[in-house]
Parts: sequence; C-alpha cells; structure tokens
Amino acid sequence: MSVFQTYLELGFNHITDLKGYDHILFIFSLCVIYNIKQWKKILILITAFTIGHSITLALATLNLIHIKNDLVEFLIPLTIFITAFGNYFQKSDKFNSPFHKLKYGFALFFGLIHGLGFSNFLRAILGNEESLIEPLLAFNIGVEIGQLGIVLVLLILTLVFTQILNVKNREWNLILSGASLGISAMLIFDRWPF
Repeated sequence: MSVFQTYLELGFNHITDLKGYDHILFIFSLCVIYNIKQWKKILILITAFTIGHSITLALATLNLIHIKNDLVEFLIPLTIFITAFGNYFQKSDKFNSPFHKLKYGFALFFGLIHGLGFSNFLRAILGNEESLIEPLLAFNIGVEIGQLGIVLVLLILTLVFTQILNVKNREWNLILSGASLGISAMLIFDRWPF
C-alpha cells in the first residue's frame, strides 16, 4: 500500500470513527437545517469548514503553531454547542438572511479549531515520515471524503424522516440540534480545562 493510500484511509477512518463522534456531531449540527434540494448551500458550508481545518491541520502538523491539546479538546464540543444552538434561530425559509450568512464565517472559524484536533491525531501517527506533504494531503482528502459520506447519511435520514415519515423540517432540526446540544454540553463539562 502506498503512503498516499495509507494516509487517505487514516483520514477517512479518523473522521468516520464513531469513537470520535464529536466531529460527526459537528457535521450533523452544521448541515441539519438543509435538505437535499439545498445541496449548493451545504457544499459552500462544508467548503468553508474544509478551508478552515485544512489551514490549521497543515500549520499544526508542520509545527508552525502550537495550542494546548486540552484547550482544543474543550473547544471542539463548544463549536458543536454554538452551531446547534444557532440552529434554533434558523427559520426554514430564511436562508438569505444576514444571520444565516454568518454561518459560513462560523464554519470557517470552527474549521480552524477542528483542524487543530485533526493535527494532534496526525502528528501522533506521522512517525518518521521523510516528507510531510504527501501524508498531509492524503489525510486531508480522506477527511473530506469521510465528511461527504457523513453529509450524505444525514441527507438520506432527512429525506426519510421529512418526506416519508412526514416529520416537519423544523421539528427534524430541533430534534437533532437538541440532541447535539445535550451531548456537546456533556462533552464541554467533561473536557473543561480550567
């Protein structure tokens, strides 16, 4: 197996690993307000998140920035909590409001935080690799493929619940956002670094 393929699989497995469900929960919280017809908005949102985490993943893996792991692990559930809480104020027909447009900026900023979390994992497994460029690129691509899979699962669940089981979009948003709020609040208290 090539170095590229190895790190591609590691990136994919890292984001989709249920033991690291905090990243999955963030993606769910970020995208739960959308349906499959709004795929362009989801793509923009995920791209903003990707840009953010790609920047800090590279900088931290290359040891150009250093932030304490305890702080990063605390901030990740905080990003979930803020995102899920913001979903409560999203009206299903108000996707062009200034409030909603802020979501793209938050996705970029929160991506910076999640990238630091990814980098802690990646630095631990890099070992004695001669070049960091190929593993870093492959890992990031693997994470992206995994994220797209997570979004696809969410969109299928949304389709089933809202179109087949007739759950209203607003109720679906509130159910998943509420679950995200509760889980992230427990993680925040569990990871409190102060």
